[in-house]
Amino acid sequence: MENSLLQQIKQGCNDLDLSLTDQQQIKLQRYVELLLKWNKVYNLTSVRNVNEMVSRHILDSLAIIPHLKGESLLDVGTGAGLPGIPIAIAFPDMAVTLLDTNSKKTRFLQQAKAELGLNNVTVVHARVEAAELPKFDIITTRAFASVEDIIALTGHHCADEGCLLLMKGVQSDEEIATIGAGFKLDEIVTLSVPECDGQRHLIRLIKE
Repeated sequence: MENSLLQQIKQGCNDLDLSLTDQQQIKLQRYVELLLKWNKVYNLTSVRNVNEMVSRHILDSLAIIPHLKGESLLDVGTGAGLPGIPIAIAFPDMAVTLLDTNSKKTRFLQQAKAELGLNNVTVVHARVEAAELPKFDIITTRAFASVEDIIALTGHHCADEGCLLLMKGVQSDEEIATIGAGFKLDEIVTLSVPECDGQRHLIRLIKE
């Protein structure tokens, strides 16, 4: 399984036109193996098939890399570390904070941080609206709420001229219309994720 898993990651990175080192790709492989192991007990993700884990989690997370500009990132509602851990592996010099309210998931994140040697990662067990955090250049979410609610809950953690990157399925014009004062729509990008069916969009909002 290891060889085929690593090969799928390598092929996915090639399809996304990403230049990751062999060591980074091996860390992604080890992360998937940790997910598989812990998922049996902790129910970190509903995805059980290893090939689907690579496409729907790893490659889906890596697909937003061309849109990341900044030195610090907060991944809100990170769950099993998505997209935060793949991003932290790809950008070892970026300070990545993983935030979730589920203690089982944050325990997994601490273990993954240790086993993968991710010194650029900080794990926070808290509700985002109540957490005491510094300001971040980038805030990512995998659509845990509506655009309006995400702005209300996370906006105060965003640095001036920083951005919210919202990973969504189907694009909703109604949601975009709810963007209020404090943020402006920069772009909506259709993401092409290798081996992943269904629509994926990235909504980029800039703090004014």
